[in-house]
Amino acid sequence: MKYTLLAFTMFGLAALAQAKPTAEEIIQKVDDNLSSDNRIMETSITIHGRRSSRTLTAKTYAVGTQKSFTEYLSPARDKGTKMLKLEDQLWIYSPSTDRTIQIAGHMLRQSVMGSDLSYEDMMDDRPLTETYEATILGKEKLDNRDVYLLELKAKVSDVAYHSSKMWVDAERFIPLKQEMHAKSGQLLKRIELRDVEKTEGRWFPKTMIYKDMLKDGEGTEYKITDIRFNAEIPEYIFSKAALKR
Repeated sequence: MKYTLLAFTMFGLAALAQAKPTAEEIIQKVDDNLSSDNRIMETSITIHGRRSSRTLTAKTYAVGTQKSFTEYLSPARDKGTKMLKLEDQLWIYSPSTDRTIQIAGHMLRQSVMGSDLSYEDMMDDRPLTETYEATILGKEKLDNRDVYLLELKAKVSDVAYHSSKMWVDAERFIPLKQEMHAKSGQLLKRIELRDVEKTEGRWFPKTMIYKDMLKDGEGTEYKITDIRFNAEIPEYIFSKAALKR
């Protein structure tokens, strides 16, 4: 009887241990939700400045983490502006000057279209498992959801943020909040992720609020109005020639 009870207890403890994911398993599940072979997105980007707000709309085509092409559709003054990313290179075409320029070096830290996102933010969309080591700091409540609080520390040198804290939904494995820090520990950026929905078999946030902690304003609201995963994307889109089409 004692043996049976001991075996049952050991089995219960083992099952409980298996039910609690490791930090590596958590960020792998986050990657599985957020990553895709390719995607086509339509977005609305509202930039809340100190005195006023403005909204842009855009359409983005992306293949993995290596290629992306974005065209701004409105307002009129920004319509036709295009961005092309090929691996670690980024070009921008401006219809007002009919010029294409490459963004590199310190320019990557500049704001995209006056928003709270930098070009670095847009460039580095590698999986978390490739760039960060994760540690579970605990379990909390956020917006009435159970979340794992993770600390992420860079394991590669070419990342925009040395470390971050991430609050990951314990059921859906989507980040609901993230704070990014410099090597000094200074808080550089905060992201809140909202309107999480099941999309083509994965959980995905439809709204992201970015706040650059070093600039004024109320942040940038990035809303996904339409998204398709694993769609057919013509290869010609990912070329410098497509910037002037």
